[in-house]
Amino acid sequence: MRIANLDGRLALITPDGAIDVHRASDGRFGPDPMSAFDDWDALLEWSESAPSGAEPVDPARLGPPVPRPRQIFAIGLNYVRHAVESGLPVPTVPLVFTKFASAIAGPVGEVALPGSSVDWEVELVVVIGRETREVDESDAWAHVAGLTAGQDFSDRQLQNAGSPPQFSLGKSYPGFAPIGPELVSVDEFADPDDLRVTTIIDSEVRQDSRTSDLVFSVPQLVAYLSRIVTLLPGDLIFTGTPEGVGLGQTPPVYLREGQVVETVIEGIGSLRHVMRGQR
Repeated sequence: MRIANLDGRLALITPDGAIDVHRASDGRFGPDPMSAFDDWDALLEWSESAPSGAEPVDPARLGPPVPRPRQIFAIGLNYVRHAVESGLPVPTVPLVFTKFASAIAGPVGEVALPGSSVDWEVELVVVIGRETREVDESDAWAHVAGLTAGQDFSDRQLQNAGSPPQFSLGKSYPGFAPIGPELVSVDEFADPDDLRVTTIIDSEVRQDSRTSDLVFSVPQLVAYLSRIVTLLPGDLIFTGTPEGVGLGQTPPVYLREGQVVETVIEGIGSLRHVMRGQR
């Protein structure tokens, strides 16, 4: 199943286009994209025999597939070569911070640059499907609704200001957590643990890796977090970024006004954002 936020309404995405879930289900499921997590399993079952009547999808009409997550977890240094380029040791336990929910944005749009040190970080984003507490790693995928693509824009100057650094604030300006274009259920992937992740800036590939290179896999992250907190339906986990970020260049290279950032994840789709100066 592939779902999206089309003009603020929950939509099922099919090869023929989008189906409005609320209308097509005669009100069984709500119109709000967040209502998908009220009963994920029922929605998944319904989607297998959903009626026809799809409409074409204009990417400009798509919003974030999970517009109001209650909790957002983000994982730092979760690829070995990214840790190396950052000059830091590979973590022995997941390094967890957050991106605040006001940073969530859709898959297409503009991002206002607050300064001259904004970096790019492609990330696979996990969406929790049911309340999860103390789950075993072997059962973790069963608690995941699906996967989406994310970009962890980061203001490095603010992120590294002070001691300890301000990770969460530096990654939470408006538009700094775009996700989409769709939420894809786990059963759609031949191997959800091995997906290609790419950042392309002005047609130049800057990051290109696979999620099989994660230090801590999706099941490991879900199990680890659930031992400490209760994961709630619709929660997001930004799983970390591979090597190739601007901070890792010599000298560092950051985003400039007018540049176009494309974020691509195999089997999910792409995001496209144009960098703009502060108005």
